[in-house]
Amino acid sequence: MSGASGLMTPERCLIRDTARDFTFNEVLPVANRLDPEQGDIPDALRAQLADMGYFGIRIAEEYGGSGLGCFEYCLVAEQLARGWMSVASIIARGNGMLIADLVTPEQKRDILPRVARGEYLCAAALSEPDTGSDLASISCRAELRGGEWVITGNKYWCTFADGADYLVLFARTAPPPDPTRRHLGISAFIVDKPRGALPPNTQGAPIPKIGYFGWKTWELAFDGLRVPASAQIGEPGKAFYALTKGLDEARAHTAARSIGLAQGALEDATAYAQQRVQFGQPISEFQVTRFKLAKMATEIEAARQLLYFVCDRIDAGERCDREAAMVKYFASEMAERVTSEALQILGGAGYTKLHAVERYWRDARLTKIFEGTSEIQLRIISDSLLGKPKA
Repeated sequence: MSGASGLMTPERCLIRDTARDFTFNEVLPVANRLDPEQGDIPDALRAQLADMGYFGIRIAEEYGGSGLGCFEYCLVAEQLARGWMSVASIIARGNGMLIADLVTPEQKRDILPRVARGEYLCAAALSEPDTGSDLASISCRAELRGGEWVITGNKYWCTFADGADYLVLFARTAPPPDPTRRHLGISAFIVDKPRGALPPNTQGAPIPKIGYFGWKTWELAFDGLRVPASAQIGEPGKAFYALTKGLDEARAHTAARSIGLAQGALEDATAYAQQRVQFGQPISEFQVTRFKLAKMATEIEAARQLLYFVCDRIDAGERCDREAAMVKYFASEMAERVTSEALQILGGAGYTKLHAVERYWRDARLTKIFEGTSEIQLRIISDSLLGKPKA
């Protein structure tokens, strides 16, 4: 572990170290057992996360949360990802501020305390089979009929659709006013559902992923799903703005998860290199191995310090879309490189499910795709430097 930076107060160090201890004692043993068989996060571990207060880090104290910042949220996420990325991700099902930005003050008083206790967790139904980075092209429709919204269409990449207590679903309620304003006409809905099942009039199938195990990611088809008129949240037709508002924090969270994966790979590779003997000495004595580990550690620390800077900006209420794109891009690209190098240090052993390095490697690859691909981040950064292209 790195030492505390200027931004790392004693309280933040305690939060980090407590999360690290929890990860080693509770998360890693479960991950090492269940990830190879593609098992789901156990309910008992979810309950432990709730007891630790990890679903309410970003929820105000008046609603039963900890009232902490993005900085503390990312400190915890990094440590949890060192064990299992899906566990670092599930806490976003409570801490994601999307719902808080969309619901009324009365709804906050009802919903947020349950969220903070881990009793009311969400899955986001955003992407569609033909809609990924371009969320303005959403085609799933919601029509108001007799006091109910009737939802028809498909969603893709809906992780946790079965285990969640509700979906936050984005659907088109009106056609866009013109081709240059396709983001208008999209509304958000709360779709309550039983934990462990899909909503009524909904068909679904898990997507056969190569990683990110611990929970299932679904393709969903809504065939006349009915929800009450009150299920619509936020300003009608303008839910796209709520999506873009929380992107900085979501990208910081992904950077934290990337760093956690890389840190786990570094620590495991370091331990293995000190134990593995070839040609009469530990492979940690060979310069090629030592230099690999040195480069890995340097890249991780560079990403971590950039993340601290971004989190500090977010918590200060400053706009940092360019910097958030930078840390998401840099940390995810770094994580793939570092986990791949760690696997190389383990050699043939790394290419087995007997070591966690292959898990870190598989999951790190995903961080370059979700919450905006690396190419999207580069576009954001380049546009901030050069202005948007004319064509």
